[in-house]
Amino acid sequence: MATQAVNQLLLTACVAELGTLRFTPAGLPALDLKLEHESTVIEAGKPRQVKAALKAVAFGAVAERLARQAMGSLWRFQGFLATPGTAKHPVLHVQDFQQD
Repeated sequence: MATQAVNQLLLTACVAELGTLRFTPAGLPALDLKLEHESTVIEAGKPRQVKAALKAVAFGAVAERLARQAMGSLWRFQGFLATPGTAKHPVLHVQDFQQD
């Protein structure tokens, strides 16, 4: 029995940088942003302080909604990871977000 691959990320993070709403050549709204996360997790039975920053992108209605949010605001983001073109690091493609 084959299993289906899953690429889904759920992350609580604040908006650290917010680009200007732009449009793709096809006319789709697009927004680049940077997210920052900070929490304590349990790893190998011990608490660990975790900080992470990652680039993200949103398209369509999600991009338009995100463009209206305040810098530093905290949200729960849902999406998937993809490494664009020749880049070395994955980017979170935000499919939805809601108040945390």
